[in-house]
Amino acid sequence: MKTVYERPKLLKEAHFHYCPGCGHGIINRLIVEVLEEMGLGGEAICVAPAGCGMLLYNYFEIDVIESAHGRGAAVATGIKRVRPENLVFSYQGDGDLAAIGTAEGFHAANRGENITVIFVNNGVYGMTGGQMAPTTLLEQITTTTPVGRDSCVAGHPVRVCEVFATLDGAAYLERTAVNRPAAVRKTKKAIAKAFQCQLDGRGFSLVEILSPCPVNWKMGPLDACSWIDEVMVKQFPLGVTKDGTKPTGGAKDVTAATRGGAKDVTCS
Repeated sequence: MKTVYERPKLLKEAHFHYCPGCGHGIINRLIVEVLEEMGLGGEAICVAPAGCGMLLYNYFEIDVIESAHGRGAAVATGIKRVRPENLVFSYQGDGDLAAIGTAEGFHAANRGENITVIFVNNGVYGMTGGQMAPTTLLEQITTTTPVGRDSCVAGHPVRVCEVFATLDGAAYLERTAVNRPAAVRKTKKAIAKAFQCQLDGRGFSLVEILSPCPVNWKMGPLDACSWIDEVMVKQFPLGVTKDGTKPTGGAKDVTAATRGGAKDVTCS
């Protein structure tokens, strides 16, 4: 008999704590699959965040270090500078990277730190009750925006890949999703490419992953997966935002990637 799939050896025999329909479990599995296939289990060091991904040490059979909220990129930077031979990556969510951790992630990318960030974008603060995040869409209902996000009050959703793409130290940036099989396969390839970018010493790499959060979005798992395709990707277009191995057009590439985003709004 041919084995089609088996549990990765780097994934511990433990039950995920994630809510039903959440994409974190898929992302966790993809990370260890890539590490296993690349033979990096003994060299990888993961920096876990505050938030939904904080229990990664319960699931990964690799070295995992917990960071303070938002400090994942800073902690990863310190580890990589002390142990440059290791593959070092941080695992961060919307608030962890795009709110309290904005400075750490932004400047790590600007310095071209040779680390990788796995950024999970589900548009809300998942663990603390579904509050508005920097990535919450306009008019999206959360516990702190009960009538929907208003740009005049809370600004616009932050496109992390497009912002980081303006920084010379950022080598590889791609946005993917895990809401359907084809998207999951693309996400796995993106993670592998980001890790290879680090192994090649090219500098900062980041994979932004659109992930369903049915509980806080107040919808069923299937509807949550459809919502990513029908609504979320209009604000957060999928694809490679920057790849240092290929010639880019500089700012033109960033502008092209942001087309179809938020329109000008006049506040009264």
